This record gives sequence, C-alpha cells and structure tokens, in this order.
Amino acid sequence: MVETRVAQLTGVYAVSALGRGADAQLAGVPAFRPVDRFDTAARRVTMAATLPEVATLPDELAAAIDAACRAAGLNRARRAGCALLLAVHGGPATGPTPAVLAGQLAARCGLSGHTRVYTSACVSASTAVADAAARISRDDVERVVVAAGYLVESDQFALFDAGRALAVDGAVRPFSAGRRGLLLGDGVAAVVLESSAVRRRGVEPVATVVGWGRAGDAFHPCQPEPGGTGLARAIGGALRRAGLPPRSVGYVNANATGTAQSDAAEAAALRRALGGHAAQVPVSSTKSLHGHALEASGLLELVVTALALRHGELPVNAGWLAADENCPLNVVTDRPQRSDATHALTLNAAFGGANTALLVGVG
Repeated sequence: MVETRVAQLTGVYAVSALGRGADAQLAGVPAFRPVDRFDTAARRVTMAATLPEVATLPDELAAAIDAACRAAGLNRARRAGCALLLAVHGGPATGPTPAVLAGQLAARCGLSGHTRVYTSACVSASTAVADAAARISRDDVERVVVAAGYLVESDQFALFDAGRALAVDGAVRPFSAGRRGLLLGDGVAAVVLESSAVRRRGVEPVATVVGWGRAGDAFHPCQPEPGGTGLARAIGGALRRAGLPPRSVGYVNANATGTAQSDAAEAAALRRALGGHAAQVPVSSTKSLHGHALEASGLLELVVTALALRHGELPVNAGWLAADENCPLNVVTDRPQRSDATHALTLNAAFGGANTALLVGVG
C-alpha cells in the first residue's frame, strides 16, 4: 500500500512588531506605533506595526531561514538539494531583484535546490505554501523551505495612504462596526515543509498542511466580489483536498483587513463555504495585532495559526467595537480563547480577485 504523503511543518520562525520568534507572534496586544522609519509628515495616517530595530530585508530573511532550518533539525547536508520558495514585493526597489535575492539567500543558507519567487501581492506566501505542499504530496520532493518578507517602507505606505485604505483612527478592527481600514506591519517568516514519509529526526512537527485551495473571481482590480464566491471556492477546495467536512474547522484566521467591503465579502464567503457552521466556528484576524504584511502575510499568519492550534489558544480579534450585521460571525473578542480545535483555516486575498485557503491540522 502506497503511503499518502502530506506536508508537515517541521520548523517555523517569524518576526513581526509583536516580537522575534514564532511564539512571540501569539501576543494578544496590538503592536501599532507611530512610524519613525521614514517621514510621514505629509501622510493622513502615521501608524504602522513596525519593529523598533530591524536589519535589512535580506538579512532578516537569511536569519529567519536559518532559524527555521535549525528548528527542523536540518544540518548543512540535509539542506542540500532543498528548494527555496520566496515571497517578496516585486516592484522597484533599491536592493536586488526578487530572483537575484532568492539565489543569494539560497547560497547564503546552504539551500542548493532550485528557487522560485512569488510576487502576487497578498497571496504570494500562501500560494508558495500551496505549491510546496502540492510538490510534497506528489512525491516530487522531500522538503521545501518557504520564506517571505515585507518591512514597512515609504513607497507602499504612501500608496495605501493615498488610496485612503489606512485606518485614520490608528486601529485595525476586523469585522467590527466602525472599522476604518487597514494598517501595514513588518513581517518576515520562514517554514520548513517536509514529507510525512521522511524518517523523522526526533523533531515533532508543529502542524500539517492537510489541504489548500486557490480561486480567482476577477471581479474588480481592487474591490472584492461582494458574495465572496472566489474565496468560498478556495475554502471548498482546501476541504475537499483534505477530505474533511466544514464542521471539522475549529478556527479561522481570516484575511480580514478591517475594510468595510472586504470584511463583509469574507463573511459571505465563510457562510457560503461552511454553511451553518460559519456562525459557530471562532474567527479572528491577526492583522488586528501585527498589521498587514502584504506579500509576507500568508506565511506569518500560517505560523500564527499553526501555533494557535498547537497551544490551544485562539488569537483575539483586536479593535472590536460592536457587531456588524454584514459580518454575522463568531468573532473572538476581548481576549484569546482556549480551544481544543485540531483543524484551522488561514485565508488570504489580494487585489485582482486572487484568493487562497490553507487548512492546517495538529494531533
């Protein structure tokens, strides 16, 4: 009988304004502060979730990859031949291009397999994870390193501010009445995904990526499809791939950015995909704590979701003011919630109607 191969997270590491290290990402207090990294005098909004002291993005990524590999027990020999999938911003920058950066990081960290870059905005990292899990499930590879990074900088900050997407009240309030928009945040993360068929090295997997789904709706360049059809299809795809019913989902780390239209569309997607269970399953968006890390969001939030399941404590949906009739969900408010859930969804969406869903499990 051929063993079914699944992708296990054997090493994880993350950095955000909540702190350094994977467990630091479970802090329950929002990390937004005035930006002092660049001049915001001409901006409507001056807040973001930034680390007070941060290295260059290449240095932060290299440190994250090394930390994740060490957590997975990968020495230099075991890193040999390992692919690197990298999610970063693809626009103009003063540093190396994404492709060059991926090659430099692979050489620096001893990953001698091929590299691939993902620059598809806010679904970049989650798409990379889905590709890695698919390659492992097909037995194409034994292990893959996925890394992602975004550090708040002036260009993207100015674009989101000019587009009036940033919250003028300095707080992100997903699914809440009175929400005013998103805030950006630093995020650098790396994970090692390995085949369950690979002989373990005394390292207990943090979690397993049991399903994934991707779908587009192409409704509008910036606005979400109000009925959430694309995201609902992505969720359905993840459940079907895992062979699990909607009621198996014990937590949802939502994409919710705190914008009126997007949050309502995501609530509609959850109702469409999960049916009656959507009103019962605990939901929160950790962007309310660490901000929106753009291309790195999917990986940072995967780490948070996996650790939330592992520790049995679901992150709070910070900034909550009151229920919104357009978002009839079981939102985790006031404080983190104890849970014995074994499966969770982490969702991401991007401009242009791109949607991803990753289904992770523990135990």
